[in-house]
Amino acid sequence: FQLQASGGGLVQPGGSLKLSCAASGFAFDEYAIGWFRQAPGKEREAVSCINHRADTTYYADSVKGRFTISRDNAKNTAYLQMYALKPEDTAVYYCAVRWGLAIMDPESYDDWGQGTQVTVSS
Repeated sequence: FQLQASGGGLVQPGGSLKLSCAASGFAFDEYAIGWFRQAPGKEREAVSCINHRADTTYYADSVKGRFTISRDNAKNTAYLQMYALKPEDTAVYYCAVRWGLAIMDPESYDDWGQGTQVTVSS
């Protein structure tokens, strides 16, 4: 299993970024995808997840209405579009996969990418 997260960077408050998670080495379209983040000194938290068919999505309350998760199974890639970014969104963002239902629990995900840094600052 290989997962490569990318698209992070430095953005001003109110700005936007789109993260990508490129997958290889497994049947991507059979797995749920989750996006998670970890800020310095804080525990890893779930941001959003999507099931294998892309017809079920979940979001943390803190990002609802601002972030959108999606996937393109033909490209073996998942995305996290982030709008109206806030300084509190600053964290390393990770994508992960699990076989089965999409759930908002990092402990239930088996394979993880390396993370991409998102910094929201003026």
